Order: sequence, then structure tokens, then C-alpha cells
Amino acid sequence: MLTQHHKPVSLSFTAFDLPLWSIVETNATLYQREPERFHLLLTEPLVQGYPPENPPENLPENLPENLPEPVTTPRLLWLEISPYRVIMTMQGNGKFSYRHFWERGVYGLSRYWLQDAEVLENRQIRLRNFTRSLELKGKKLPSHLRVEYELWSNDLQIGHYVINVEIDL
Repeated sequence: MLTQHHKPVSLSFTAFDLPLWSIVETNATLYQREPERFHLLLTEPLVQGYPPENPPENLPENLPENLPEPVTTPRLLWLEISPYRVIMTMQGNGKFSYRHFWERGVYGLSRYWLQDAEVLENRQIRLRNFTRSLELKGKKLPSHLRVEYELWSNDLQIGHYVINVEIDL
């Protein structure tokens, strides 16, 4: 039986070896599919102030006048969660999407799609990821998810990352 709960969620993404850090705090819908199997659906809040209302004065003179418009379509993040595997899909805004598959101790797949209005086909970038750890805490409902992984392109490691999801129960 499918049950759903509306909960405040904090999702953070951090890189251990690169200057990347991001936090999204929003409300989400938590669906319980089966015991120990959940779907978490959240809408990423729109990025405000892009392009900047007051651009810096020291911009180069040869910048194009037709800068991209701000993103107005919300991006949806969908996490399929179990104690053994996590799949995270981002879709929306019509330009960029991704899907990560993580399973503890396994090389999974990370796919990124770039869409172009002029070309009718999607461009896909495929990378491998190695899941160092996957932790899911919570008794009946998940309250904390932590995924630590490495991202690889062939034999080149692109980074070491961690995603934390805190669900207020």
C-alpha cells in the first residue's frame, strides 16, 4: 500500500577534493512503496537573482547581449531509497537532467543529459561512480540518508562527493 507524508527536507552536496558545496531546503513528499523502500520527491527552489540584477562593473566589454534568461521551470529531484541502493533523478527546466545509481561497494552509473533547442536529439554524458558508503537511518520512515561516492571517467577520478538528506519527521 502506498502511503505519503509531506516533510521538510534538507539536501546537501559536498565535494571532498573540490570547492563544491550546496544545500537545498524545501518541503518534500515521502512515499512508502514497501517496507524499507521509499520515494522522496522534492522541488528545488528557483535560483533567485540570475542573471544578477546589478552586474559587476568590471565585466569584459565583449560579452554577448543575449545572455540566457533565468530558469523559470522548477527542477524536480526524485530519490528512490532503500538501505541497499539509491537512485537520484533530476528533471526539469528542459536543458539539463541527470540520474545517479548508487549501491554500496558497486560501480554504478551517472548519466547527464544536455538538451539543445536547435538539435532534436539529447546529448548524454555517461560516467561511472563508486559508492564508498550508503547509510540510511530511521525506524519506520527514513530520517537521514548519506551517500559517499567517487565519480570516474574511464581511469580518471573526477572527485569524491557526499550527499546528505535530512528528513524532519
